[in-house]
Parts: sequence; C-alpha cells; structure tokens
Amino acid sequence: MAAAGGGVVTGGDGAVTEDDGAVPDGMTVFDDAYPGVANLDPALLHALREAATDAAGDGIEIHVNSGWRSSEYQEQLLREAVSEYGSEEEAARWVATANTSAHVSGDAVDIGPFDAAAWLSEHGAHYGLCQIYRNESWHYELRPEATGHGCPPMYAGASRDPGMRP
Repeated sequence: MAAAGGGVVTGGDGAVTEDDGAVPDGMTVFDDAYPGVANLDPALLHALREAATDAAGDGIEIHVNSGWRSSEYQEQLLREAVSEYGSEEEAARWVATANTSAHVSGDAVDIGPFDAAAWLSEHGAHYGLCQIYRNESWHYELRPEATGHGCPPMYAGASRDPGMRP
C-alpha cells in the first residue's frame, strides 16, 4: 500500500512486509527480487556482490539480515527499541530515526552470520565496505576511499555519529 508521499507502508494489519524491506532468513546479496536488497545503493550492492563472490571462495556465505528499509519500518524498529531499552536516548545507541538512518536511504546493510561479519571485518576495506559502529559488528556502509587507505575509525555507536543527529 502506498503512502501519501509515494513511500511504502506496512500491510493493512500494521505488520512489516517485504515491501518495507523485511527480508527472509538466509537472503544473500544476490537476491534482488526483494526490495531490502534491490533498493540498496547500486555502488554498495556492487561492492557487496564482489565481496560475497570472493568470500564464497573461502567457504563463507554473506547473508543480508537487513538492507534498505522503508521509513515506516525504521520508525517501528525505533519504537521497539525504546520499549526494549526504556528511553529514546538508550535506543538511539542501536536504532536511528527514519530521517537519519542509512538503511532508509539504501546506504547500509546488516550482514550475517558471524563468520561472514568476521570475514568482512578482515577483508571489507578492499571493497570499500566498512564497519561504521564498534557496537554493531554486522552493520556495513560503503566508504570507497577505504580501498586505498583502509576504513575510517569507527564511532562507538550510532548516537556518536554526527550524521545520525537530526
């Protein structure tokens, strides 16, 4: 169902759907029939696919646990985090607003399983893929300059990233 601004909203019962960016377990960076993958920034997706192809040579399969998300999905995640952590301030350590989330713009991906995150932590800079937050070993964004200079220093968490402030 389309929102007034042309965005995608959750299903009629309020549940998050694949149209919002929800992805099934085991999805890879090659499963672009799903908006959570297809709506990623093309350069990010290209780098992820190159990395995944090389990781497969080492016996590692990179899964997309979360990629692009609708604004509605991101806001739902934030509400859930506030409920879980007890305050907006604490929730902000883990979940950004829809206005600041790199997932909503298609510029971030959460990968798994653990061995894939470990592989990407070691090899990601070669592809421009960098872990951005120390407290989120699964969250990667494209930093093209990393291919020649390595990844930039990580922020302690999203709440410490100046780009995450409204």
